[in-house]
Amino acid sequence: MPPKPPLTPGPTQTPSSAAGTGGSSSASGIPHAPGIPRPPNAQSYPSTPTTPGGPHVGTGGASTASAGAGGTVGSGTVTPTTPGNIGGTPSNTQSTYTQADLNRIVLEYLLKKGYSKTEQMLRMESSNAMGGTPSPPSANNDTKTSQGTLLKSTTDDPQLYIRAYVSLRDWIETSLDLFKPELRKLLFPIFVHTFFYLIQKPDTKPPPDTSLARNFFDTYSGDHSILHGHDLQLLSGLTLPEHLQENETAKLYRQNKYRLNISRTTFDLLLHFLDENERNGGPVTIRLINQYIETNVIPSRPDRNDARNQTLGDDEGIPGHITGRETRFNQQTIRLGKFPMDERMIREVELRLKEEDSRSQQEHSELGVVPGSKTLMQEFQELHKQEPEADAPVRDILPLPPFNGADVEAEIAAVKDARSRLKIGPIQASLPSVCMYTFHNTYDGLNCLEFSEDSTLVAGGFADSYVKVWSLKGEKLQSVVKGSTPSPSKRLVGHAGPVYGASFSPDNRYLLTCSDDKSARLWSMDTYTALVSYKGHNHPVWDVTFSPNGHYFATASHDQTARLWSCDHIYPLRIFAGHVSDVDCVTFHPNSTYVLTGSSDKSCRMWDVAKGTPVRVMLSHHAPVSSICVSPDGRTLASGADDGSIILWDLGTGKQIKTMRGHDRNTSVYSLSFSREGTVLVSAGADCSVRVWNVKGGSTIPASADGIVGGITAAVSGSTASSGAADADKVSSAIPNGVVTTATGTAQGVSAGSQKQRASMIGRPAPVVATGDQMAAFMTKKTPVYKIKFTRRNLCLAGGAFMGTS
Repeated sequence: MPPKPPLTPGPTQTPSSAAGTGGSSSASGIPHAPGIPRPPNAQSYPSTPTTPGGPHVGTGGASTASAGAGGTVGSGTVTPTTPGNIGGTPSNTQSTYTQADLNRIVLEYLLKKGYSKTEQMLRMESSNAMGGTPSPPSANNDTKTSQGTLLKSTTDDPQLYIRAYVSLRDWIETSLDLFKPELRKLLFPIFVHTFFYLIQKPDTKPPPDTSLARNFFDTYSGDHSILHGHDLQLLSGLTLPEHLQENETAKLYRQNKYRLNISRTTFDLLLHFLDENERNGGPVTIRLINQYIETNVIPSRPDRNDARNQTLGDDEGIPGHITGRETRFNQQTIRLGKFPMDERMIREVELRLKEEDSRSQQEHSELGVVPGSKTLMQEFQELHKQEPEADAPVRDILPLPPFNGADVEAEIAAVKDARSRLKIGPIQASLPSVCMYTFHNTYDGLNCLEFSEDSTLVAGGFADSYVKVWSLKGEKLQSVVKGSTPSPSKRLVGHAGPVYGASFSPDNRYLLTCSDDKSARLWSMDTYTALVSYKGHNHPVWDVTFSPNGHYFATASHDQTARLWSCDHIYPLRIFAGHVSDVDCVTFHPNSTYVLTGSSDKSCRMWDVAKGTPVRVMLSHHAPVSSICVSPDGRTLASGADDGSIILWDLGTGKQIKTMRGHDRNTSVYSLSFSREGTVLVSAGADCSVRVWNVKGGSTIPASADGIVGGITAAVSGSTASSGAADADKVSSAIPNGVVTTATGTAQGVSAGSQKQRASMIGRPAPVVATGDQMAAFMTKKTPVYKIKFTRRNLCLAGGAFMGTS
């Protein structure tokens, strides 16, 4: 769908001090992005010798860091202190350290940071080298004892563990989006082991707080409910230390290390933050990581387009445990087969088709022509097999009104179109043809487009609160109301705000629209008047769509919900709540028993219409989901995002199939459509292009260096004819508001170099390198493509508003 308008902004967020921005200086030659903690290797360390306990160096900024045991941090230097002066005040006399003193300082530092194995190894080596266990001078025994007691009491404080988790959580949420996916994977094992620690050692301060662990779990478990909901359910009953010894999931986490892959840059940022955040439990988090997490540091920067950053990979997590890869949502049984047709309707359609076939055979015999194609009856039997699929839904699960004559006529028309359908697939000779409709003089007011099922009408929603309908056949539209005048277009007035979405009914007799006025409206295409206003959302409605049976429809809104409606009820039948941000797009499964939604929270969800609950959750996008589409067989979902990426999903398992790239970065994918065979996908985007993708495998056409494999050869309908896609977008001052010109083309004739040159000429960045799945690209000059749709005969219709200079 086209971009949403900006809403009233919320309160300005100030970067948290927990983000670890450090002091005011930066290393020479290393840029420092605001709000991102500088890695340790990006600091300028002084050449002055330092004690082992002072890893931090101040640079004259407002903040100072603790030097650990044995030193304090000054402005660019570390001043050593005597063993009896650990508080941080420099000694007035020059102190000399013996080997035993240095060993003790290093051991205390390792103990403080949680490096228990390194501490034990150092004690063993020191003992072997000195002939015994290293012990400090007797004069300093009290100091060692007091510091050890202080360190133990600090790290054993349950409140410190809670502060450590909250501090890490807040810092991750204020980091750049580039680093968030990798850092968020670390948060769940930290949460689990913090919860385990609070169960083992509850707050013993008078009065003892035995519910500390429960309050922590209830407060922060929602952060991980989507990816780890199953494990959280198994751990939710833990309250006593004895439970940790009996619960199988708890023993699994305590006895095995949690594996994570993390890039070097992200790992350095994490260590720098924990090192600088000592007062809020940085050493506690380091100890948990060393003890329970196995990090595989990858020598690279995180890739924004790497979908594996969002969820756990196959080699991550606890070996043999499926958390993070298959949630409880995606393990539910669903039925993706075709919805069974009414038996009486089948008999009625077959009777009509036999009459059509006999009439056709009689005409062919009179002309002496042998029919070469299948009969209508044969085509209908292939479309509706006599034996239902194993996973087909039960007909009684979805209440439907009885069929009528219009339903029979629509089914017969669909069978005729199926027999005349073009066969397209992943080879050059069978690429689809695209018919592009360009809307001129819309003055940036066109928000959405929709083509009717029979390809005879197109409707556009405008920012001026009205809807406009045109005929694609070039005929004037005539209302059945007496006294009405035929006109090339009809203007539908009724909304009280900008119109953001539209959808035609399967029988083409009705039109649904949604608006900023929080309502959806049903319009008659016979009288071109409003019939019903559906109100229920609390905020603007972004998208609306009819179900394949035409009786139900769904809406998506800024109130973070999608809703199911029936045309004969003015109130919603189901409210699908679960997204944590705007629901931007919505569509039905081909069997009408499921609703699929895409959201600004970068996720897609599949909802059961009968129960109103989610049955699939799909996470891998790195940007808000702007468009979704289900294949005709109901097995595959395609979702497009605001970063130009397209992801294919297997609805049976909820797993990602592959990611396809070709649209310009940071440009939205407005619309998606599958061919009738489900082998080809077309996408339309804000980068003024229509792109064709191979669904089943890699393309047989090699992609060029800049991702363009073909251009568009167009012929403009009108008083003058010209060639080239640029001419299709030329605006004429003589054309009235909203008049449409058309352009058709195939992927041929324009080289990749000329496409790149043309992109630079109009100020648009060169396209990204496309993946091998891209079969072709059709470019316009200055027309973002709002809508793309395959007709029942596999012709591709596209439309958009010309964005020339005013």
